[in-house]
Amino acid sequence: MSVTVTPLQALPIDQLRQRTSTKWRTYPEDVLPLFVAETDFTPAPTVTAALARAVELGDTGYTPPDPGIAGAYVGFAQRRFDWTLDPARIRTTCDVMMGVVELLRQVTEPGDRVIITPPVYPPFYDCIPEAGAVVERVPLRDTGAAWELDLAGIESALAAGARAVLLCNPHNPTGTAHSRESLAALAELAEAHGAAVISDEIHAPLVGRGAVFTPFLDASPAAARVGYAVTSASKAFNTAGLKCALMVTADDATTTVVRALPAEVEWRTGLFGALAAVAAFSPESDPWLDAQLAALDENRVLLAELLAEHVPGARYRIPDAGFLAWIDVSALGWGDNPASKVLREAKVALHFGPHFGEEGKGHVRLNFGCSPDVLREAVARLGALARS
Repeated sequence: MSVTVTPLQALPIDQLRQRTSTKWRTYPEDVLPLFVAETDFTPAPTVTAALARAVELGDTGYTPPDPGIAGAYVGFAQRRFDWTLDPARIRTTCDVMMGVVELLRQVTEPGDRVIITPPVYPPFYDCIPEAGAVVERVPLRDTGAAWELDLAGIESALAAGARAVLLCNPHNPTGTAHSRESLAALAELAEAHGAAVISDEIHAPLVGRGAVFTPFLDASPAAARVGYAVTSASKAFNTAGLKCALMVTADDATTTVVRALPAEVEWRTGLFGALAAVAAFSPESDPWLDAQLAALDENRVLLAELLAEHVPGARYRIPDAGFLAWIDVSALGWGDNPASKVLREAKVALHFGPHFGEEGKGHVRLNFGCSPDVLREAVARLGALARS
């Protein structure tokens, strides 16, 4: 029997404008900020309580060797993804991109090529050179109904010498939750060519109604052998500023690689990030997360309705996961980087499509992790611009 969940309510905009994070301090107050991946919801009470208690106690020192994150995440993964993990195969660091860089340094040599699948999260283009490697682009395939991995293109790149794949699962910006079959096929290709797969799974807790998230490491035995997962509570619980991510493995060889990372990699974990993650991954946080998912489910559909009404020339495919919408507005004649015009003339801040790669020309990324009223106002402004 299904249980009705009351959607989580976003904070009023006058309270949100008191926040000091990037979302609320980058642009003037006449701009609606729907660009960076921060949400507007009330915090999880478990996380608020854990942080308030730490401040009350003056518990603001160094992160301990075992803050309890591994055990908490094992339980979370079992409940939410039906994924059985060994807590001994989990190690923490500052944030997901830092974890990705450190892992890339271990599985590639300077000058090696690393495959990405654009349009993709812009820091992917920066973290690979930071690790000393070179970006190899194999864009997603658009089937007309969905985006999917171009497995033939990935195979060609691996055969030509690429040494790793940096995967985004669920994918940012398209919101694609890659199928178990495609992930297993990717793992087989990587293993056949002696390559590693590093999977950024930061949006995994945010899979929408009717969609399924498959952890890369759980996709197949080959995936467990070649893969590394990096994840965090930060997107689902809006705790990016607290600095804590997890590096997860499922095989003795890959676990050895992660355990050999310098101690400083783990020391970068923030204590407040660790405390927040333990609280977020606890069973007591599940009702809050379910309420947020209900709100996002409503918003992702509402956005489709609003665009059809106000901006019928826009093309938007409802995402499987996350709170980010990838919208093609190229038919509107707003140029290669339409978010610039939208910001200047409609006073709505969206993420710049070309930052996600060549495939992002004529596109914008919109954050719908907000109240329905803010979403309505933002799309109404877009509609007014389209009619002008």
